Amino acid sequence: MNTNGQLLNFINGRWQTSSASAYGDVLNPATAQVQAHVPLSPGAEVDAAVQAAAKAFHGWRRTPVGDRIQPLFKLKNLLEENLDDIARTITNECGKIFAESVGEMRRGIENVEVACGAPVLMQGYNNEDIASGIDEHMIRQPLGVVAAITPFNFPGMIPLWFLPYAVATGNCFILKPSEKVPMTSQMLFELIEVAGFPAGVLQLVNGGKETVDALLDHPTVRAISFVGSTPVAKYVYSRATANGKRAQCQGGAKNPVVVMPDADMETTTRIMGDSAFGCAGQRCLAASVAITVGEAKHPFTEAMADVAASRKVGYGLDEGVQMGPVITAESQARVERLIEQGAREGANVLVDGRNHKVGGYEDGYFVFPTLLDGVNPGGELAKTEIFGPVLSLMHANTVEEAIALVNNRAYGNMACIFTGSGAVARKFRYEADAGNIGINIGVAAPMAYFPFSGWNESFFGDLHAQSHHGVEFYTQTKVVVERWPQEWSRQF
Repeated sequence: MNTNGQLLNFINGRWQTSSASAYGDVLNPATAQVQAHVPLSPGAEVDAAVQAAAKAFHGWRRTPVGDRIQPLFKLKNLLEENLDDIARTITNECGKIFAESVGEMRRGIENVEVACGAPVLMQGYNNEDIASGIDEHMIRQPLGVVAAITPFNFPGMIPLWFLPYAVATGNCFILKPSEKVPMTSQMLFELIEVAGFPAGVLQLVNGGKETVDALLDHPTVRAISFVGSTPVAKYVYSRATANGKRAQCQGGAKNPVVVMPDADMETTTRIMGDSAFGCAGQRCLAASVAITVGEAKHPFTEAMADVAASRKVGYGLDEGVQMGPVITAESQARVERLIEQGAREGANVLVDGRNHKVGGYEDGYFVFPTLLDGVNPGGELAKTEIFGPVLSLMHANTVEEAIALVNNRAYGNMACIFTGSGAVARKFRYEADAGNIGINIGVAAPMAYFPFSGWNESFFGDLHAQSHHGVEFYTQTKVVVERWPQEWSRQF
């Protein structure tokens, strides 16, 4: 950040003030105070970063993989040493509570650790004598220059879904973070600078739509990773692939959770409170619909009403706070409009989170936990991603009816069930139309050793983030068929 509070780009190993004609304000959503100014970088600065990356790629791809992961080991240690400072920055620009920010960074660090296994993860395979005297090998090679466009809700973790795998496999990587939360990426790249990557291997370009389009259109950028809403994911995927790029684009979600009568209600409601209201509901794996089955309806509804009404809301760095604000005033207004829409469609607002103020933070963008009972499965609210601390309740008489409700949606990010029956759990796991399944789990977030498997309108592409999928996405396979006749070697 320069003396005017303007955030910088990191291009070709140097911090640079952008030539942008426009800057955006970076606000603390709990206070509405301006913390910094983010440049909306023009396409020319994207081109400068791409050219630097292309130049660095020639040496980086020839660097042995065991050497490429050494700066990642250093980065992992630096992230651990600076974890609390990064977490406070996440809370101040994203709004989540400090413990959630720490947890986010822990999951990000996991991906750095897994990517350090690249010498094994990117191994190929071979066969001798596929025909007499002929051997065949499959090897993995990097793509070149790749980029990621990341969202506001996990400013520390989601860049680390992509960055470590890209560079460990020999690519050069450009990050375009959300202009709402660019300060965390600034801190991340300060540590990257210390970790000792060669100039051009890792770069940071702040910006908005012009910056994104420049990445999507640049002929030297080979692959795009994206996380955000479904409409934008479709746009990014369509434009990237039309330009011949690989793309993995994570979209929105409407995550259902089935509660069976044999579920442990105390445990279930506690976990569901964290899932629906944690991070103010602003995560792509937040539980947004609870479908009670049979006799589970009344005890679950009563218990969830107590959980929602008792959750302490406030500034995420204050002691005892359990939930922070949503990201912007526009988001606050949107969530409140959707609560009203649910009521118009016949839902009963059991706990109303609208029009609340937090003492000392009256200008903050707070929506308190909200519980809507009897949400119409055919209504618009049932199909719309709210992305706020709102849990909709529906009811089914049987697990078959519940699974039908689960599968009656365009999204497919996550589906969970709470039950004591192994047979019911297996049926759900087998039939639920979602890429991430939770059994007695409220947030089925895959560890870094597994891919983040969204389906349907929640994901566009073939290979997901993390683990083996990340390695496969950032490499291309080359097959070598070779013969070395004995008589040729006798000539020398």
